[in-house]
Amino acid sequence: MTATVFKNARMVLADEVVRGSLQVGNGRIASVDGGGTSALQGIDLGGDYLLPGLVEIHTDNFERHLMPRPKVQWAEMPALLAHDAEIAAAGITTVLDALGVGEADVDSLRGSAWNRVLDTIDTCTERNLLRADHHLHVRCELPAPNTIDLFEPFHGHPRLSLISLMDHTPGQRQWENIEQARTYYTGKKGWSAEKFERQVAHAAALQAQYAEPHRAYFVDYCRTHGISLASHDDTTVAHVEQAHAEGAAMSEFPTTLAAAQAAHERGLLTVMGGPNVVRGGSHSGNVAAADLARRGLLDILSSDYVPGSLLSAVMRLVQDDILPLPQAVATVTCNPAKAAGMFDRGSLAMGLRADLVQVHMAELPDGGRQAVVRGVWREGQRVPRARASPPCCVMWRAWW
Repeated sequence: MTATVFKNARMVLADEVVRGSLQVGNGRIASVDGGGTSALQGIDLGGDYLLPGLVEIHTDNFERHLMPRPKVQWAEMPALLAHDAEIAAAGITTVLDALGVGEADVDSLRGSAWNRVLDTIDTCTERNLLRADHHLHVRCELPAPNTIDLFEPFHGHPRLSLISLMDHTPGQRQWENIEQARTYYTGKKGWSAEKFERQVAHAAALQAQYAEPHRAYFVDYCRTHGISLASHDDTTVAHVEQAHAEGAAMSEFPTTLAAAQAAHERGLLTVMGGPNVVRGGSHSGNVAAADLARRGLLDILSSDYVPGSLLSAVMRLVQDDILPLPQAVATVTCNPAKAAGMFDRGSLAMGLRADLVQVHMAELPDGGRQAVVRGVWREGQRVPRARASPPCCVMWRAWW
C-alpha cells in the first residue's frame, strides 16, 4: 500500500507540539518527523494542528437519536448512521456508545431490550457503513429490577469495552438535591409531577432490594471477562473506596471535590463531561470540571450529551491557561484509550493506528478563536464527510 504523508502540520505529541510531517502506511503511523519534508506528494495541512483521533468513552448521543422525544423510538439503522456521522464530524474516531440497561419506567428506552440495536451495530460494522470505530459502554442501573435481564444481549459481545455502575435514586449521588431531579425528569423526560412523586416514593424500595445484588453481579462479570469497570456520580469518599475495592478503573462524573480527590489518591481516573467545561460548570450543580483540572484531578473528558463538546472543551482548557495543549488533548485521546484497554491508539507515535484529526483554529470577528475539524482519518483512510440532514435522510446520504 502506498504511504501517505501529512506535511506542514503542527503535530500534538505527548509532551509538545512539533511542526513537521507524519507518514502513514498500512493503516499505521510509520514515522513522525520534525521540520520540513522533501516529499512532493502528500497532504499539506497548511499549519493546522494534527491530533490523534479523539476517543469517546461515554456519550448518550446514540440514545438521543434512538429516542429523540419521550416515548418516540426511531428506527435503529437511521439512528445509528445519524449518530455516527455526528461523532465523526466532531473528530471522534473511536466511540464507546453508552447504552443504559435497567429502568423501572416501562416507557423508557433503557427499560427496553437492546437486541435489535446490537444487531444493527454488528451489521453496519460488517458492511463498513460506519465512519467511527464503535464499541459498547453498558450503563447498569443497579436499583432497577430488570437490569440483569436487559444486560443479557451484551453478555460476551466482542465490542463490550466498559461497564459502569449507576444509581440514580433521588436524594443521593447526582440527585442529592431532589429539586434538581424534579426539574430534570419533568423537563427532559416529560414526566408529570404526579409521576415524579410516584417514582421517588418507589425508588428507595427498589434500591434496598436490588442495588447490592446487582452490584455484586456486574463486579464479578467484569473481573471474570476482563472488562473495564467505572463507578458513576461518586459523591463521598466512601463511594470511591467502594469502587476501588471493586476494581473500578474510573470514577465517572464525581459530584464533589472530595470524591475526585479520593479517586486520584486511589489511582482511579476521573472522567468529567465536556459540556461541564464549555458551560463553565455542571448542569446539575455539581463540581466544575475546570476546577478539577486546575487541581490536577481531571484525567478524561467525555462529550456526554454533545459530541462537539470534546474538542471545544480541550481548547477552552488551553485558552483559559488551565492546561497546556498536549495535556488537554490527552484527556480525549490517550487517557481514555488506555482506560478502555485500547493500547493501539490515542497518540501520534510509530506503530499506532493512524487515527488522525486535522484541526484549524478559525479567527472570529469578536477576536475569539474556534476549533474547526477540517479532516478525519481512520486507520489512514479519510472519513467521508456527511451533509447536515435529519436522521431519516442520513440512511441514503451517509456515503454520498
